[in-house]
Amino acid sequence: MIHNQSLTAPMNRASNLTNMPSKELEQLIDFHLTYSLGLRKQNASAHDICNALSLAVRQHMIDNLFATEDRYEKNRSKRMYYLSMEFLIGRLLGSNLHNLGMDKVAREALAKYRVELEEVEEAEADAALGNGGLGRLAACFLDSLATQNMPGFGYGINYEYGLFRQHIDNGHQRESPDHWLHEDAPWLLERPYEICTVPLYGRIDHTRKNDGGFGRWVDWKTLIGVPFDIPIVGFGGKTVNYLRLYSARSSNTFDIQIFNGGDYIKAVEEKIYSEKISKVLYPSDSCWSGKELRLIQEYFLVACAVRDIIMRHLQQNKNLDNLAEQTAIQLNDTHPALSIAELMRILLDEYGYAWEQAWAITHACCGYTNHTLLPEALEKWPVNLLEHVLPRHLQIIYDINQRFLDEIARRWPNDGEVLARLSLVEEGWEKQIRMAHLAIVGSHSVNGVAELHSELVKTRLVPDFYALWKDKFNNKTNGVTPRRWIAQANPSLSKLLTDTVGSNAWITDLDKLRVLEKYADDASFRAQFVQSKQFNKVRLAKVIAEQVHVKINPESLFDVQIKRIHEYKRQLLNIMRVIHEYLRIVEDGYSPPIAKTCIFAGKAAPGYVMAKLIIKLINNVGMVVNQDSRANEFLKVVFIPDYRVSQAEKIIPAANLSEQISTAGTEASGTGNMKFAMNGALTIGTLDGANVEMQEEVGADNIYIFGLKTHEVEQMRRLHTYHPWDYYHRSDVIKRILDSLSNNRFAPEEPGIFQPIFNMLLHGGDYFYHLADLEAYIAMQERVSQDFTDSALWNRKALLNIARMGKFSSDRTIREYAQEIWHIQAS
Repeated sequence: MIHNQSLTAPMNRASNLTNMPSKELEQLIDFHLTYSLGLRKQNASAHDICNALSLAVRQHMIDNLFATEDRYEKNRSKRMYYLSMEFLIGRLLGSNLHNLGMDKVAREALAKYRVELEEVEEAEADAALGNGGLGRLAACFLDSLATQNMPGFGYGINYEYGLFRQHIDNGHQRESPDHWLHEDAPWLLERPYEICTVPLYGRIDHTRKNDGGFGRWVDWKTLIGVPFDIPIVGFGGKTVNYLRLYSARSSNTFDIQIFNGGDYIKAVEEKIYSEKISKVLYPSDSCWSGKELRLIQEYFLVACAVRDIIMRHLQQNKNLDNLAEQTAIQLNDTHPALSIAELMRILLDEYGYAWEQAWAITHACCGYTNHTLLPEALEKWPVNLLEHVLPRHLQIIYDINQRFLDEIARRWPNDGEVLARLSLVEEGWEKQIRMAHLAIVGSHSVNGVAELHSELVKTRLVPDFYALWKDKFNNKTNGVTPRRWIAQANPSLSKLLTDTVGSNAWITDLDKLRVLEKYADDASFRAQFVQSKQFNKVRLAKVIAEQVHVKINPESLFDVQIKRIHEYKRQLLNIMRVIHEYLRIVEDGYSPPIAKTCIFAGKAAPGYVMAKLIIKLINNVGMVVNQDSRANEFLKVVFIPDYRVSQAEKIIPAANLSEQISTAGTEASGTGNMKFAMNGALTIGTLDGANVEMQEEVGADNIYIFGLKTHEVEQMRRLHTYHPWDYYHRSDVIKRILDSLSNNRFAPEEPGIFQPIFNMLLHGGDYFYHLADLEAYIAMQERVSQDFTDSALWNRKALLNIARMGKFSSDRTIREYAQEIWHIQAS
């Protein structure tokens, strides 16, 4: 890691960086190469130049960071803190240069080194601080907060290792460590003087009471959280907020008492154990030690964040009485739900507040965003594990639950079933704490992330809570930042949009792209759009040739599904459709009207056997199809390994068709669907998540919707009327596809490898209804192929998608959160 540089570096206190002369930036790069990195300029690699340029840009961002903080303090601005286990921020150099308006000056400064800006940006590692949509959304929100000059900050963990690096070996996913922090991280600012102490383990001594009459938490061990700040610059550079990430350290270099006792090895082991808490994103919780580590990770984030929030508040206020008037805390899913118990603990035990006052403050501060409808994704922690790791927090949760159930009993007397459903404690052979219930009870606001999702939260997920507190529940449809996902990722389209609108004002007001509607029937304008799309397709074809060693046709339809591999996201449905198209060509002699390239990318959780088998199937189908001369003129299949933000920035601008085909009623929102449509890809999908609102915005004629609706899925599930074997026997199409899995057509050298997929679909009940939607999906794909033959029709639809995506800017989402939940303002 690169540490703080010499104070003798050239400084420029002007906050407007867009006017920096290229010569000045060139001098700063020289300085940092020589004195920060200790390198001779003539020996500098693209990676070295990337670090030096990043340090030069960061140096000036820090000036604006201080100016932003001064402005917030002067205005006594209420602040919002976004707690998330993930922040998938990707590479930062390109994003920061773009938001600062420094792309051109950086390009000019780099000419001296005979290196292109794109090569330098490619040398930066993706910050491996997340897994998927949850972390990418959090990153978009930070960008929108800074762009709209709002006092909003992120809190997360400074993972040394990301999820994992994905490699494909004979079609199988293989994992290796993603040690992104072994490389230089010039954007990280260590704050060693703002460390937080985190108590763990210990016991409750009921013989010793604190001022509130509660037993004291004693004999706990101490962990240290060291903060690192990543500056987050808004578009235009006026506001620079920060994302604060914590690394775990032992409380001492090692426990001196153990050392003095002669056990040096044990002392070192304890130090290593402490510091592994921030080592890796999402350790496996399949064993007890993994569960314990994951619980400690979540509490580590919460304890550091809440402590830091309180300390920051007390710098400007004499006490915590007005904490809720100055502070909003947003819980991004259930992972930070312990914030409620931790804030209560600090108010009760450390500041002596009475329960009622502490609860009023906590409840008014906290808001909870739900991101899932899948019951298995709603966290629950065993009571005995919480008692072992966080005994005081378990005591507080029990107290919260008892007071809550007393309220419920008064409202619904003698209704034990309601009490059991609402309780924070799930009874059973192993008592567990329901973290979603804790988040709902302890927050003043509970929101979903798409209109359909929010409705299902109220009616299907937690209907009893909605009946109790209707005003608490609300919707905040997700959005994505157009800065990264159009302006930065797709420069050719961005230029066309700016030239057409007459300015780049659309970058901060996406509704301004509505003007494109009047150009959708303009043949010359469509031709310019096609040229932009084709440029991106050629670029992606080169990436695929280099990484996957498959040559694809840039004139073909790029049909893309890139997301975490999961049964509910239904990559399996997609590849079964591909199998159908292949068999139709080679067995039926069919000549498709268009050539098609089917592109997949995404990681499966290491322990998720079925998801990993689906990856194997995709790769095996690709190997067969791509080598079959009867078919490969019309059809290619590609799986791009190690999917990450920087890959998405190349794939999304090149897509013609976006696959959003989850089972209706399972996807909370999705944000990839928005990114694709903003870049002129048409969507094929179910009426799930934000697809519903996208159809409303772009028009039913400009999106390809198929399949069961949510209420139909729920009815089939409730009445047990879905019988997969009926589809198999009734449809020759479905039978032929499934038989190809069981007869080893795509695995002649590995017989039986895909039998578990066959069994899951037919014998296992096909929980996500692949077969129920398969024929409708195939039919809609045929319509897609026919429409793609009509270039004018297709590109008119694509342009109308771009024009009508204003609702799905994260700027709009953040304004709604700010006005209706956080009550913060631009400052």
